[in-house]
Amino acid sequence: MSFPPYLASMPMHAITEIHGEPGLRERFRLEIAAFDPAARARLTAALDLAAELHRDDRRVREPYLNHLLRVAIRLMHHYRVRDVDVIVAGVLHDAVEDHPAELAGPTGAATGGDLTAAALATLAARFGPRVAHLVAAVTNPAYDPDRDRNTQYREHVAASLEREPWARVVKVSDFTDNGVGVIHTVGPKVYSSATKYRPLVPVLRELVARPDTPLAPEVKEHIFGQLDLAEERFSAILDQPANAT
Repeated sequence: MSFPPYLASMPMHAITEIHGEPGLRERFRLEIAAFDPAARARLTAALDLAAELHRDDRRVREPYLNHLLRVAIRLMHHYRVRDVDVIVAGVLHDAVEDHPAELAGPTGAATGGDLTAAALATLAARFGPRVAHLVAAVTNPAYDPDRDRNTQYREHVAASLEREPWARVVKVSDFTDNGVGVIHTVGPKVYSSATKYRPLVPVLRELVARPDTPLAPEVKEHIFGQLDLAEERFSAILDQPANAT
């Protein structure tokens, strides 16, 4: 499959709409070309594992892997992240939450113990303890069925990222794809996503603005613009005009 020479500068959702998963994979390949061979091998292995784990998963109109590719590409291209552990964590940020049994493998299933812990141990063995630690920070815990899920989600995000500056970076790339990308969603998920994510905008804005969040000032300004855009889109979905009947 051939791609245009300007693929490296195309907006990611444009790549998604025109070229689909193959285009995003090619963009990922172009981004990791700037890394040394060992780093490229780790990043490629992470993508291979994500593709295997999420092979049957979809996000409404597209393969779930597209989301993971966009999160990783955003980290490299827009956030200028060169820390390979952080990018690997971006690629695998949903692996433990969505597929703990597959990731833990026969050993985790045989023990009958904590599948999340076993899955994180597998990530640590394959990609190092720091990657597992970052993924753990952005993995949602089991929810209390007697409390509102969205409230618990927001509480978890705020608490887990409080002392994890690099996990904030992974989470904000994930949030941007979900929030700014809400207009690319269809059906009931549009409203449910806006309801879930809108209250997180000020939380993430404050976390990104902190001095210990390891991003350049101009990158933070870019993120603030994306958060503003997400808020505009959430408002368009959720806020009804005063004269609405």
